[in-house]
Amino acid sequence: MIAVEPAPRVVDPLLPSKIQPRHLDRLAIVYVRQSSVQQVMEHRESTALQYALQSRARSWGWAADRVVVIDQDQGQSAASAEGREGFQKLLVEVSLDHVGLVLGIEMSRLARSCKDWHQLLELCALFGVLLADTDGLYDPREYNDRLLLGLKGTLSEAELHVLRQRMHQGRLNKARRGELFNHPPTGYVRLANGGELGIDPDQQVQAVVHLIFDKFNELRTINAVLRYLVRHQIHMPIRVVGGEQHGRLQWRRPNRQTLRNLLAHPVYAGAYTWGRRPIDPRARVPGRPGTGRKVASPEQCQVLIRDRVPAYITWQQYQANRRRLRENQNRADTPGAPREGPALLGGLLVCGTCGRRMTVQYGSGSGRPRYVCTRGCSDYGQPPCQSTCGRVLDELIGALVLKVLEPAALDLSQAAAAEVQREQDRLGQHWRQRLERAGYECDRAARQYHATEPENRLVARELEKRWEQSLVAQRDVQEAQERFQREQPSALSDDDRELLRCLARDLPSLWHSADTPAADRKTLVRHLIEKLVLTAPAHCELAEVSVHWAGGFVSHHELTRPVARYEQLRDYERLSRRIVELRLQKLTSKRIAEQLNAECFRPPKRRVTFNAGMVRSIFYRRNRATARPAPYDLKAGEWWFGDLAHALQLPHPTLYGWMRRGWVNARRLEIGQGRWILWADEQELDRLRRLRSCPKSWHCGSQAADLKCPKPWPSDLSKL
Repeated sequence: MIAVEPAPRVVDPLLPSKIQPRHLDRLAIVYVRQSSVQQVMEHRESTALQYALQSRARSWGWAADRVVVIDQDQGQSAASAEGREGFQKLLVEVSLDHVGLVLGIEMSRLARSCKDWHQLLELCALFGVLLADTDGLYDPREYNDRLLLGLKGTLSEAELHVLRQRMHQGRLNKARRGELFNHPPTGYVRLANGGELGIDPDQQVQAVVHLIFDKFNELRTINAVLRYLVRHQIHMPIRVVGGEQHGRLQWRRPNRQTLRNLLAHPVYAGAYTWGRRPIDPRARVPGRPGTGRKVASPEQCQVLIRDRVPAYITWQQYQANRRRLRENQNRADTPGAPREGPALLGGLLVCGTCGRRMTVQYGSGSGRPRYVCTRGCSDYGQPPCQSTCGRVLDELIGALVLKVLEPAALDLSQAAAAEVQREQDRLGQHWRQRLERAGYECDRAARQYHATEPENRLVARELEKRWEQSLVAQRDVQEAQERFQREQPSALSDDDRELLRCLARDLPSLWHSADTPAADRKTLVRHLIEKLVLTAPAHCELAEVSVHWAGGFVSHHELTRPVARYEQLRDYERLSRRIVELRLQKLTSKRIAEQLNAECFRPPKRRVTFNAGMVRSIFYRRNRATARPAPYDLKAGEWWFGDLAHALQLPHPTLYGWMRRGWVNARRLEIGQGRWILWADEQELDRLRRLRSCPKSWHCGSQAADLKCPKPWPSDLSKL
């Protein structure tokens, strides 16, 4: 067979010289776009002109089935290629060498961004694609056409910026007058003139907004306010934005973000702001136009007008709420919200050595709190600054707080009674308003049903259903109100008031009561104290505490804290000398301990009294040669208890624990007042040192099993 080559396409001599047969063999794409939905609906002539470009392509020689219309981007802005499926499809077709001509009513229809426009030009020049608009036909490979297309793209982008700047200046001018409002926040409505905001006329809406601000001032955290609203079944009033229900009031369950927005919005303090949520282009997510918004403080807004709208709170209260929200954040420079646990000063205690905030640690078994400064250790690998027992410090601050509150005990009882009565009245008013609203909805549904013609059953059945639903809702609210009245009496009785006065007179009992939540104690302390500065030297049991009270007064106190070693006791020298004196008087260790207790000496770790073993330990520390009994001579590998503990750098209680567990060979000497003798040769010493250095968590597992098995005591020595 003989292959027959296709006849070359004959180009009409009347066509533009730039159109070649290779262009006619490919597609001609007509790109149609309007910038907004309003333009699509109202600017019909512009859309018709763009679709009419198909006939122009056919007049240049393209077959009707080779002319493709891309109109997926109707209602999309050309400021960016993000989200424009039609433009992206055009780029794909050009890159696949399927396109010979791209038509648009004007170049601004294709792109108003130089980045997107020049990307299209580069692809068209690479694959030999022509571009056309109402002004002419262009070949991006030619110098003059490329220059003209570049200028058109620049002018299109500049035109977009001019339009945006013009609209922005118009909005800014209106905002500077305080008349530009978007959606009114909760508790506000737009007035009839459109340029003012007013308090929502619904009294229940006003009461809920006031309640949220009052409870935040009392409870101090968003979580506490949220739990309060949920516990009392109080919903948030929301005005619907958009749709058929636009402007209608709906009651929705509260959530954390809504409460945060309400507490942080300056409009509730009467301030008008514009530019409060600017867009950060660096934070925008491609394909998601609503992303990238940041919340600016009122001072950073483009427009800030004080006392422009009716206010729910004062400006000073708004600033206090902002400061409290910032302090509740769990950061190194803020105290944070009160946390769970019995520690009274979490977030308030500051290290007097490095100035950082001290954290709270709880014992794994006992749960006792301890305040430690480990910020430098965790951030820079430095050794911990200081630490102290939490119990004694909490007792000191608790005593100071009770002393401060003691003169105002009667006033506190009266204020507590008034607050309880006010709380009950407020909740009762809320339930009455809910019942009144439910009754109104029920009456409204009944009027709508009765106003319908009986013959129109299609409408009457739906209205009857709505009436039944409103009756059920009214009954539910009424039952809930009755439960509230049973659980909380409407007024305080005389017995209740007398009980509050008795509790106020006995504040220490109320403070130390097991029924008093730890969160209430922490909240009370935070009302009175701004911060505490602790300086606790590691070598001494004395610590200095500076209490910065609310109002600016600073008081300084000395704290005697529990310590681990006798050497840390402030009167250790006097104690050891006193033991030696009593020992020279031929007193036994038990008698010496009784005498020390009578003279008000106290051992470390705040144990109540001394015992005989403690006395012997202190005496041997001071004068080991005198303390050792003469009749017994140590054999090879034998150690006195204190000498081995000193050689291993091991606390005495730890070595006693090892003896009880059988991790070290020990026996009690019958002579010499029952002293302990331990046996450890060089290999045993090495084993004990390695056991000393391994983590404590290994002691309960199998990691240190070989280190807990001692060598047998030599038989010739164990029989002695």
